[in-house]
Amino acid sequence: MKIRRYLMLFAACTLFLGKSFAANNEKPFVIPELQEWRGAQGMFTPSATSRIVWQGKDSAVARVANQFAEDYETMFGRKLTVVQGRASAGDFVFSLSGDRQLGEEGYAVRIADRVNVSAPKAKGLYWATRTLLQMTEQNSDQALPKGSMRDYPDYAIRGFMMDCGRKFIPMDFLRDYVKMMAYYKMNTFQIHLNDNAFKQYFEHDWSKTYAAFRLESEFFPGLTARDGYYTKKEFIDFQLMADSLGVEIIPEIDVPAHSLALTQYRPEIGSEEYGMDHLDLFKPETYQFVDSLFREYLEGRNPVFRGKRVHIGTDEYSNKKKDVVEKFREFTDHYIRFVEGFGKQACVWGALTHANGDTPVKSKNVLMNAWYNGYADPKEMIKQGYDLVSVPDGYLYIVPAAGYYYDYLNTEKLYKDWTPAHIGKEVFPERHKQIKGGMFAVWNDHAGNGISTKDIHYRVFPAMQTLAVKMWTGKDCKVPYETFNTKRTALGEGPGVNIAGRMGSKPRAVYNQDVLKPNTKTGLKEIGYHYTVSFDVQSVKEEPGTELFRSPDAVFYLSDPVSGKLGFARDGYLNTFNYQFYPEEEASVAISGDEKTTRLYINGDLKEELNIQKRFFNGGKDSMSYVRTLVFPLEKTGDFKSTIKNVEVLNYCK
Repeated sequence: MKIRRYLMLFAACTLFLGKSFAANNEKPFVIPELQEWRGAQGMFTPSATSRIVWQGKDSAVARVANQFAEDYETMFGRKLTVVQGRASAGDFVFSLSGDRQLGEEGYAVRIADRVNVSAPKAKGLYWATRTLLQMTEQNSDQALPKGSMRDYPDYAIRGFMMDCGRKFIPMDFLRDYVKMMAYYKMNTFQIHLNDNAFKQYFEHDWSKTYAAFRLESEFFPGLTARDGYYTKKEFIDFQLMADSLGVEIIPEIDVPAHSLALTQYRPEIGSEEYGMDHLDLFKPETYQFVDSLFREYLEGRNPVFRGKRVHIGTDEYSNKKKDVVEKFREFTDHYIRFVEGFGKQACVWGALTHANGDTPVKSKNVLMNAWYNGYADPKEMIKQGYDLVSVPDGYLYIVPAAGYYYDYLNTEKLYKDWTPAHIGKEVFPERHKQIKGGMFAVWNDHAGNGISTKDIHYRVFPAMQTLAVKMWTGKDCKVPYETFNTKRTALGEGPGVNIAGRMGSKPRAVYNQDVLKPNTKTGLKEIGYHYTVSFDVQSVKEEPGTELFRSPDAVFYLSDPVSGKLGFARDGYLNTFNYQFYPEEEASVAISGDEKTTRLYINGDLKEELNIQKRFFNGGKDSMSYVRTLVFPLEKTGDFKSTIKNVEVLNYCK
């Protein structure tokens, strides 16, 4: 009896100790890393009766609740009912709180028998939904670890800039980027609307050098680029859509350098002395034109530029003469005040060390992109009163396939060492009141280099994930880089976004078709880098331009429009393999592609690699890398006559 009693007592103690010392949940992995987490025990798993409940009278809370419901359904295929009122166990509950310490964008979440989300502002509630979606995405049963979190950003501006001037970036791509940025709590998207290529690639002739202005203009018909532009309506809609997701669009018209698109339209305002990519700052006509250009998008009750900030460029102008420097400073001051006259905050590229002079330039309430300390010394700019956005070129500039700056950012170094307080070699105290945040940038310097929007994205996405952490959590991130770099791959690009064309995380066949019929839809869109697409063909003579597959972003040809060879087109570029089927030829074909090369195999033999090609100009003095990659289109089959059998799509290079 005594032995039995002792055994029962021992078992009870063991059970008690097990409960007492059961491990609390570790901080969940999300991007950006949570600032504060207190783990509890167990998991919250949504039930069949789970709802999304919003409380209070603020319609903004209802809007966030409905956004969360839509995104939840998009990502996980489950529609949660949205209601107002009292919550029950199993519900997601959204409400505004009086915790002002969380600031404009902070939030708190308690996960227990229900998920309680609170924030001082609706924007914080929205950021909380991004956290919950990321946590859910990593668990097949949509379970969430129980615990409490408080989260808030270290920096108010967490940004990215896209050069749309040298390369047209379609509006659908920009809209997807807003969704992706919002998923990672990146809140500022600068759209660089005009620029020009380098004249050495265009016979050293400014009149032949590629340049583009990407907005519809009614004041100046003919200024707008013909190879791609944004209508006023779609640019307005784009800004409104971004605002609804917590992302501010900063439109940039770059003057008085980088202005070849303007001078090709109005040659009389170009500088003969410094090059036609420079506006002539001494001509009254220059100011008349630029005033009118900005006014077109700023004036009226419903202006085209809807946000609170507008960027006026102002970088990389010649400083060879003092009178030019003073005129540049006068020009900069004029357009700062001009933009402010329409109720906007003016943004500028840092150039006032390069253009050091006597003419005063307004600094109060002016936001400066601090990109190169030789052009704008950040200590001096702070002393003069400018607020800074940290975008040091030596850390944060991507110039695809150019051979200078970065093709891919050094994410490990950035994760371990960089915060917005690091501007070049200058290091400031964290959360310095005049350093408002950070930004990284894509510059499409080499117009005509074959780079696609998919190639740009392949470079941007890992940088976006990394810098989202560093601009939100700053110096205090605790997750080791190696862990971060492994776990980040489990997260997608945001609800309904898959620019990379990812199809599964494990190597497998993602599509098979015994007989491919013409003019049919496959149910797929495309497959991204590291793929193999194979098929057997019994050919007949096809008309030039006969397609095998098409998607919104690319076409793969059985017979290309020019030479009748196998090939593909995307982003306005046509690339062909040196292979053309004989009539009645039977062959097994395979195409594999990654971020550098597209390969053609015939009957198991490698026939050709379309890799990065070096192209030379000016007798070999200048060169450019030309990229021939393909995210393979799969959405719709073409109107072919050949017999196509045994189609297989693998999500890896065979």
